[in-house]
Amino acid sequence: MKLDTTPRLADPDAIFALLVEAHRGLDPAASRRLDARLVLILANHIGHDAVLRQAIALAQHPAAPDGSAQGAEPQRRQGG
Repeated sequence: MKLDTTPRLADPDAIFALLVEAHRGLDPAASRRLDARLVLILANHIGHDAVLRQAIALAQHPAAPDGSAQGAEPQRRQGG
């Protein structure tokens, strides 16, 4: 199965506003916990390891519309 990145949200701005509102009033740690719970809930809904691996890779190294790496920084090793 392949990750589908085709835009499918009818109103992405409303979803963004919903996410912002969900974080309102939370301290940074509570905000990270909310994000983690949401990611795990949605990952469970997707239910395909291969798709989740593709999504994680895309989130770590987003591709520009031309297919080149966008915002990707070289991985640095600790202690070396």
